[in-house]
Amino acid sequence: MLDQNQLERYYLVREDILPEAVLKTIQAKELLAHGRVKTIHEAVDQVGLSRSAFYKYKDGIYPLSKLDRERIVTISMDLEHRSGILSKVLALIAGLEGNVLTIHQTIPLQGMANVVISADTSHMGDHWNVLMKKLNEQDGVKRAVLVGQG
Repeated sequence: MLDQNQLERYYLVREDILPEAVLKTIQAKELLAHGRVKTIHEAVDQVGLSRSAFYKYKDGIYPLSKLDRERIVTISMDLEHRSGILSKVLALIAGLEGNVLTIHQTIPLQGMANVVISADTSHMGDHWNVLMKKLNEQDGVKRAVLVGQG
């Protein structure tokens, strides 16, 4: 079960107070996204940033408009092999306005099955953190982990 301190926290920060390395990381990511450069090496060279700084910040900084549009999460769960558990998980996601995109479930072994769900959480606002907490508290869910986000 996740406690409150384990949930990711986000802040809205004005651009002019961000460190130069963070701003240059954003510029390098934009060059790559728009196809103006082909490699990370070219991007960091063009904006005057070290590759180590780019890798340090690249997965933690996004323009606010991008965060609003792209909220696909991939969650891996270990579920007890009992009738209705997956249905309850899907209802929980839908109840928080998530939209399930894919479901992959393994054959249950020793009473447990692994289920990987990708869901669009763009209509959930910040409630995807609540989703993770509720999934870990759900009867029949032994473990729920966020494995991808984008």
